[in-house]
Amino acid sequence: MRYGRQIELTCLCSMKIAIEGCCHGELDKIYETIGYLEKREGVKVELLLCCGDFQAVRNESDMECMAVPVKYRMMQTFYKYYSGEKTAPVLTIFIGGNHEASNHLQELPYGGWVAPNIYYLGYAGVIRYRGIRIGGLSGIFKFCDYRKGHHEFPPYNPDTLRSVYHIRNIEVFKLKQIQMPIDIFMTHDWPRGIYYYGSTEELLRKKRFLRQEVESNTLGNPAAEELLTHLQPTYWFSAHLHVKFAAVMQHQPKDNAAPRVTKFLSLDKCLPYREFLQIVDVPERPGSSEGLEYDPEWLAILKATNSLQRTTPHPWNPPENNGLHQRWDFRASEADMMQVVEDLSGDLVIPDNFSRTVPPYDPGRPQPQSAPSYIINPQTTELCATLGLTDIYAQVGQGDDERRQGQSSTGGEEEEDEDGNSGGSVDEHSEYPTDTSGLSSSLNPDEITLEDEWIEEEAELKPAAVEDELPQVPMGEFHTPSHMVLPAPKYVSPIHLSTLMNLPPPSHSTPAADRTLYGAAREGPREGLREGGEEDATAARTLKRTSDETGNPGSRDDDSSLSSAVVHRSQAVVSLLSGSVPDLKLHRGVI
Repeated sequence: MRYGRQIELTCLCSMKIAIEGCCHGELDKIYETIGYLEKREGVKVELLLCCGDFQAVRNESDMECMAVPVKYRMMQTFYKYYSGEKTAPVLTIFIGGNHEASNHLQELPYGGWVAPNIYYLGYAGVIRYRGIRIGGLSGIFKFCDYRKGHHEFPPYNPDTLRSVYHIRNIEVFKLKQIQMPIDIFMTHDWPRGIYYYGSTEELLRKKRFLRQEVESNTLGNPAAEELLTHLQPTYWFSAHLHVKFAAVMQHQPKDNAAPRVTKFLSLDKCLPYREFLQIVDVPERPGSSEGLEYDPEWLAILKATNSLQRTTPHPWNPPENNGLHQRWDFRASEADMMQVVEDLSGDLVIPDNFSRTVPPYDPGRPQPQSAPSYIINPQTTELCATLGLTDIYAQVGQGDDERRQGQSSTGGEEEEDEDGNSGGSVDEHSEYPTDTSGLSSSLNPDEITLEDEWIEEEAELKPAAVEDELPQVPMGEFHTPSHMVLPAPKYVSPIHLSTLMNLPPPSHSTPAADRTLYGAAREGPREGLREGGEEDATAARTLKRTSDETGNPGSRDDDSSLSSAVVHRSQAVVSLLSGSVPDLKLHRGVI
């Protein structure tokens, strides 16, 4: 077999982190792939980050809480790690996507262990591993649910089965209080506009149906776009679109500081001959703890914003400095962080307190008719008691009849609430006055092209979909075409807390994004699209379709043309990025 030359980084103290795209419950295959890579290249992967669609399905009732077509509801392999039959060989951290066992993840709104050595970041979260700050935001963006509280609980109705995984503005507001630098951040869907900072033409060759959304800048998550501008992490990892895409974004400098650079990478889903796994070399910070640790700044933000939590479907806007709110700045002070450390008795190590809350799946005794479970997780109870937080899952589940009636009527409220004249801030308008999610065929594949994801998957598993030039893989070994080693991130020297307290206040209510860089970047790619586009732009929307809540396919105008648009061949050769991002290099290999 021939492999491309691997670019080795000389770093005195670095660790290898594996990044995985959409997991879809395939933990066995992912861990086998990592093991094969470690053996073949003589390396040790210290950490695995999964970018959503994790599918932490414990038993049959959990599958009832997952938004996928009924015929595609499969147990997969997570239950083995939940039951103790297997143990994750690599410490695993993940965020939620739009195909999840939502009742399970709702037990851990602030994060926690879903199995030994497998940690969920919660609706939003920041933790530390060997001194590296890792943050994430679970779910996908949908405007009509963005301003609501976390009001859903099982058993879900057809509306809440979907809305439960939609991002809420309270989580984005919390993340915008962060002042200290973030090393790694994860979202399931892409930040809007990131495609202008990589090889846009290569992306559109792989996903031709995205052309209209890219050219109109309606592809992706507008809230994540603004978090990217605010947080400016060294790395940002995503998934969702089932394609490998890399980009490098240089941010506008803040004050007199040097401009920061974010390296973005999105990966595919876990399938043979798909680019779903990559390796990143990240420098460690000397003297840091070996295990997972709580982040004092993040916990202080959770405490400060606890009173803002909502568990109703009524729209709400976060407080702003506009004369209507007594407090709008919820940044953590040094004293706030020290109080968190005191609350934890000086021990920031995340306790290994996983416990099973429901019986695991037993292949010998299937229970296909079991009802979805609503369980309070003792991990959340313990954290809330320690820090004085509210277990919002317990609160919504124990609510009165009015709240339960509100859940059943969720689907009919969005349109009249979009004007921003109701809810907690009656005179404030939404930060996103236009629902761009309705223009996108990629933001909500469960609602538009859900079945197409599995149609594509089945077709690409056929031998005919594999190009002749793909390397041969020994029988029984799982394979992904390549992995990537990114350059070492540019770290600013450590900053004392007292210095950080003097940083300018963040924008608290999702202000309009600065379009300067986006506009400059957009002109180049768009010009290239007009000159180098092979297909007609009018054909870009041929694949939009609908599906009902039971998973039955909706109508399609042209079955054959849709299939040809959706079922594409896997990419056999990894293309190098364009000259605009020379410091991000790929190499070919089989793992």
